[in-house]
Amino acid sequence: MILELKNISSGYKGSEVIKNINLKVESGEALCILGANGVGKTTLFKTILGFIKPKSGEILLDGQSIYNMQRKEIAKLIGYVPQAHVPPFPYVVKDVVLMGRCPYIGNFSSPSHKDEELVDNLLSKLNIYNMKEKYYTEISGGERQLVLIARALAQEPKILILDEPTSNLDFGNQIRVLEHIRNLVTYSNIGLIMTTHHPNHVFLCGTKVALMEKGEIFKSGDPSKIMTEKNLKEIYGVNTHFVNEENIKGFLPVI
Repeated sequence: MILELKNISSGYKGSEVIKNINLKVESGEALCILGANGVGKTTLFKTILGFIKPKSGEILLDGQSIYNMQRKEIAKLIGYVPQAHVPPFPYVVKDVVLMGRCPYIGNFSSPSHKDEELVDNLLSKLNIYNMKEKYYTEISGGERQLVLIARALAQEPKILILDEPTSNLDFGNQIRVLEHIRNLVTYSNIGLIMTTHHPNHVFLCGTKVALMEKGEIFKSGDPSKIMTEKNLKEIYGVNTHFVNEENIKGFLPVI
C-alpha cells in the first residue's frame, strides 16, 4: 500500500495554507513531519483525510485517487488519531474502540463476535485491556491516546495518521505512547504519518522525516541526513546541539 501526494496545494476559502506538497509513504514506513505552529501540518492532514478538497494536485492510494473512493472505503484504508478527543457521552473504553469497526458494520447491524474479539486483541497489545470497562472520560490523557490508537487500528487501516500524539501528555505518558508507536512501526506492515514538535521523536519512531516551513516541504528524506542543527535552526529559529553517543541520539537546546 502506497499513499502518495502529488503537488498538493490546499487551504480555506481564498487562502492557500499548504502548497506544492509531494510526499510518499509505503507500507512499513514511518514518516515524521516537523514544523513550527501554523505551517500547515493540520491542514495537510485534513486534506489527506478528505475533509478539505485540495485546490490543486492529487492524493493517491495505490495509484487510485481518494476522491474517486467512497468514504467507507477510505475509512478501511486510513486510520486517524487526533491530538485530543473528549466524547459527548461517557462511553466505556471497549465501546470507543468498537467505533473503529463502523466501516465494516451495516447501518442496522451490531458488532459481531469477531469485531469484539479484534477489539480485545488490540486492547491487549496496547496493554490497556484491564480498563476495557472503564469510562473513557475518567482515564488519564496517556491512556486516552492509547485508546484512540486502538480505535484507529480497529479500522484495520493500511495507513495510520497521528496528529501530535504526545501533545499535552506528561513525560511518562509521552514515552509510553511513543514506545507503542515504535512497536507498530517495527512489527506491523502499515504505513505511518505522525506530526510532532519534538525532533528527538523522529529518532524514536521515524524511518523518514519531512520538515515544513511556510506551508511547504523544506527538506525530506532519511533522518540521519535531514535532522541537522542547521535545518532545525531554519524551521524553528533556535540553536540546538546534536548528540550522537553510543546509546543516545538527539538534540539539546543551546541556551
